[in-house]
Amino acid sequence: MPAPEAQVASAAEKRGFSAKSLLGQDRMIWIVLLVLVVLCAIFEPATLKGNAVLAMLPFAAILAIAAIGQCLVIQQGGIDFSVAGSMTLAAAIVTGHANGDEGQLVGAIVMALVAVMIAGLINGIAISWLRITPIIATLATNALLVGAVQTYTNGIPKQATAGLHNFVVDKSLGLPHTVFLAAAFVIAAALVLNFTVVGRRFIVIGSNPLAAGAVGLPVPLYVIGTYVLAAFCYGVAGIVLAGYVKTPGIDIGNTYLLSTITAVVVGGTALGGGRGRIVGTALAALFLGQLQAFIGATGAPSSVSLLVQSATIAVAVSFSTGRGGPALANLARLVSGSGSRLRRPADT
Repeated sequence: MPAPEAQVASAAEKRGFSAKSLLGQDRMIWIVLLVLVVLCAIFEPATLKGNAVLAMLPFAAILAIAAIGQCLVIQQGGIDFSVAGSMTLAAAIVTGHANGDEGQLVGAIVMALVAVMIAGLINGIAISWLRITPIIATLATNALLVGAVQTYTNGIPKQATAGLHNFVVDKSLGLPHTVFLAAAFVIAAALVLNFTVVGRRFIVIGSNPLAAGAVGLPVPLYVIGTYVLAAFCYGVAGIVLAGYVKTPGIDIGNTYLLSTITAVVVGGTALGGGRGRIVGTALAALFLGQLQAFIGATGAPSSVSLLVQSATIAVAVSFSTGRGGPALANLARLVSGSGSRLRRPADT
């Protein structure tokens, strides 16, 4: 009988997580992004100008960082509703503890990350050991985090230090620092998941936790670790967001719950777990950032953005379940000029 490591590697390859398949995983989100760019060029060309794009990129990068955490959770067959509370608490701590003192900034960052990672640990334990469903567990944790924010701030937000603000808003090589930070998260996550034993085990556990447990993989520990890592992503996103807006409100993370889920689903990650798309999630975050800019330029109310995101999730889920996937996959092949034969619905 093959060793568990060999079984894990084989299963991962069968599901398409090889280096070769990684190059073609995100064709559909590229096409969707291209369609949005064309629409912007036709109806709101100002949103594609240099200053407009540079203004959009920091928010897309922050969303990408938080969405990577959500992607890890959804890849394990879960979902995390504590995104909002985690980002808000991290923003509150990094501004409140430092309180304008640059000498306290490093300690404030560590304190903020530890606090939200403890929340992630609570989520993981509740889900893996206490068998509480992810929705209930993470909703309860989010309520706890919201209460912690209210208690910590007394409803009065503090300002980020000048050092944090300057780092977040400054640029290098013509791009905001947030873009480089998001790129570092994307590269690290994609490399670990696709090219390491730990990553392959992670994928197999998400695909079939019962089979993974049967070959001796520590499924509960992976689940707990997933929620802790996800919380770390939310914490970093909350800290960066606090630095960008300088005075974060006590509900600053609320809009990121639906956005992170939308980015993950549109990016191609399966809601049932197993198949994850880190790069696709980041591209979807860019898509949502540009979509928000486009909607704002049209003068539509902010509520339209929520409606569009909800509709986008519905369409993406439809394609991921096979009802729309074959046609779009074939279109992707034609656009990319791959020259391969068109896929039939049975091939998907």
